[in-house]
Amino acid sequence: MQFKRDENLPVQLKRLFTEAGHDVATVLDEGLGGAADADLASVCLLEERVLVTQDGDFADIRMYPPGRYPGIVILRLSDQARDAILAVGADLLQMLATSSPVGQLWIVEESRVRIRE
Repeated sequence: MQFKRDENLPVQLKRLFTEAGHDVATVLDEGLGGAADADLASVCLLEERVLVTQDGDFADIRMYPPGRYPGIVILRLSDQARDAILAVGADLLQMLATSSPVGQLWIVEESRVRIRE
């Protein structure tokens, strides 16, 4: 699966996903640091990449209808330390083994995942 890691997530998350066999492009590697949310969403749409971010603005389904995008995964964690994010990332990878966020909005918390289609 193809992902776009937002700049607000640890760089180690890319390695975690690529080691699991996923193709990961990063916002900073593509010179999109500080880009407007709408611009980032458009790039993800063009590249057919699932956005992985902590930016809660992407949870607004009026602005970013899940069915219109390749997928949006928002990590909404109370503990935003690097190790906590990587632990949730590892859990997310297990979920990706049997489920796909394509055309969906996943709001990932420490103890649950809410899915909007």
